[in-house]
Amino acid sequence: MAAHSACDFGGGRAEKLALAKYRQVIWQGRVLNSQLSDEELRNTGRCPLTPEEIGLILVALGFDSTTRFYLASHKVYGGEARISSLRKLFPLMEDKRSLASADELANVEGKASVLAALDYHISMHSDVFISASPGNMHNALLAHRAYRNFKTIRPNMTLLGHIFANKSMEWSEFQQAVQAGHKGRYGQIRLRKPKQSIYTYPAPDCMCQG
Repeated sequence: MAAHSACDFGGGRAEKLALAKYRQVIWQGRVLNSQLSDEELRNTGRCPLTPEEIGLILVALGFDSTTRFYLASHKVYGGEARISSLRKLFPLMEDKRSLASADELANVEGKASVLAALDYHISMHSDVFISASPGNMHNALLAHRAYRNFKTIRPNMTLLGHIFANKSMEWSEFQQAVQAGHKGRYGQIRLRKPKQSIYTYPAPDCMCQG
């Protein structure tokens, strides 16, 4: 995801070269985003949110350190160094490896589809769900949770791109901007956009009429 986005995650020249090499190996360099600058990508909401950014958004929306937090991910880009800031904000954070026993993990080790299914199941039944960026699992969960009328925070990626680019913003201003920009983005049922796949959003086709 990080490589395909072509965004700058603050790792300097070494990071840029590593991600560019990965894009060349996997997609032979055919990634449209790589033709745009990082500023253009962020201003149009095309960059995945980092763990720290997700944490700041949730705190701005009213979640605190007592919130039980499940991290659904195969591997976070940047590893523990990236996750540590999120863990400080939400010390009750868990993932499948911290929740499962050694024997349980041994039974699914190397089975990527089973591990992804476990993440999906827990994400599906969480009180609130938020995703760092669009993707196949994001789209499926968004649709499934909408069908079940579960609370899902849909990050305003374009707005957040502008907000995080402003390094001089005070916390109170940041909090106000995030809250104002996410009114109506908590999973309220809306009509599916023209040409949007029914598998990514089932309303109104799969909804009962009152």
